[in-house]
This record gives sequence, structure tokens and C-alpha cells, in this order.
Amino acid sequence: MRRILLLDDEKNVLSALKRSIRQLFPESELEIELFTDPRAAIQRFACMDFDFVVSDFNMPGMNGTDFLKIIKEIQPLTIRMMLSASADFNTIMGAVNEAEVFRYVPKPWLLDDLRDILGQAGVHHDQMLEDKRLADELRSQKNALTPQEKEARELEDMEPGITKVNWGPDGSVILDDPV
Repeated sequence: MRRILLLDDEKNVLSALKRSIRQLFPESELEIELFTDPRAAIQRFACMDFDFVVSDFNMPGMNGTDFLKIIKEIQPLTIRMMLSASADFNTIMGAVNEAEVFRYVPKPWLLDDLRDILGQAGVHHDQMLEDKRLADELRSQKNALTPQEKEARELEDMEPGITKVNWGPDGSVILDDPV
């Protein structure tokens, strides 16, 4: 199952995008989380891994490029996509260059285009994970990982995020709420 986070300050746009994605992919294939506040979305990224993120460009407080740059630092393997009604070339190129945006999704979107974009994003994400796995394997062969490092990586592969600690501002450990 793939995890996707959608961010837009307009709730109706988020609902429409979620409905569109649900039309394209069965619920069992994709888990979708919606956010209207970039800071809340960043906090979620700090404790949960996502395969994809789609962010609006124009939002109060933080634009989409700045948000996606932060996400790139937190989770470099998350595929970042920009959603915008703007067709301004500089806006699009800034997002591509600064936040390494994979694709630009225009508002309004077409279902066929959205299907293609998410399909390509899935292929790209899988390739990035395979490249990382091969690079880790090569490093392991060259440097012979310690048993602790190897166990930590295996745990992380089985349960992404299990080896990450969510620290509070006072140095305390913040536990996730049980679901």
C-alpha cells in the first residue's frame, strides 16, 4: 500500500483531489491523508513515511516550494509534486529546481493526466527504493556493516520509522497516539 499526503489550504480542493484519486486507485492500494496547514503536514512527515506528497503552491504562511524543500530534507525518498492553478513558468521552474519536484499537477486536473502522473511517480519511487537498496548492499559488501547497523536497517525496512525518535522541545521522547 502506498501512502500519499495532500496539502492545500482550500478544503474543497483537497476533497476533490481525494475523490479523483479514489476514482483511479482502489482504497486498498493507497492511503491518503489531507492537510490544510503546511506546519501540521511537516509534523506528520516527522513521524510517518509517505511515498508521495502533492502540495498546493499558493498557501498562506508558506508557499509550496518552501514546504516541499523541507519535506525533501525530512524524507528525501518521498516523491514531491506541485499542485497549482498558476501556469507561470518561473513558479514551476523554481519548484522543480529548488524542491526537486517530480511533476507539476495543474488545477483543474484531468483524471487521465492524474492517473499518468501518479503511475509515473510510483515507478520512480520504486526505482529510488531499489537504487537505495542496491547502494546499501554495495556499501555493506565494502564496509561490512556491524550486526547492529544491519539489524537497524532490517527493522526500518520492515517497519518504516521504527528507528526514528520523535523528540520534544524539552528533550523528552514523544510517543505516537495508539490507533
